Amino acid sequence: MQMEHELIVLLKQKFDKVMELVKEDMSTVRVGRAKPDMVENVLVFAYGTKMRLVEVATISAPDTNMLVISPYDKSLIREIEKAIAESEMQLSPAVSGDQIRIVLPPLTQERRLDFVKLLKQKTESGKVMLRQARQDVKEKVDGLKDTGAVSEDEIFMLHEQLDKVTGDYNTKIEQLAKAKEDEIMDV
Repeated sequence: MQMEHELIVLLKQKFDKVMELVKEDMSTVRVGRAKPDMVENVLVFAYGTKMRLVEVATISAPDTNMLVISPYDKSLIREIEKAIAESEMQLSPAVSGDQIRIVLPPLTQERRLDFVKLLKQKTESGKVMLRQARQDVKEKVDGLKDTGAVSEDEIFMLHEQLDKVTGDYNTKIEQLAKAKEDEIMDV
């Protein structure tokens, strides 16, 4: 019985990591208002390596349609501008003194639908990661059959628990996606 507990805990740990990745990925999908987390994970070439924007600058949203980025090291301003311009978010940064300003144009209905489509792709990607994590743990459960350490009934119960936990996390991803879609369409 202890082994099943460890495997379910392992599954939940894997799923929690997937959820963090999905949340981070979904945060990059733009909604109508400016939020610092839209750009904080943009990779900037700094000090000979790639660093997240949040590690080299402060990011603020003084207005609903503007982001202001203030690099800690002013010599990185061009690298930050370049990284943002080349990111998948299609933003147009403008250098203004020691800061970078990004003005977000209002979203058209067509653009909102494009973002919903992108969100659905990210949601499906998260579900695929869940299925892969589930499959890894399922293989470990199936490996217990060969050892004879647990009964067939315990194996069956483990499979049921795997399915229940997987269903719970799939629901969580769907809820995240629904909330984000509502945010995109309501703005």
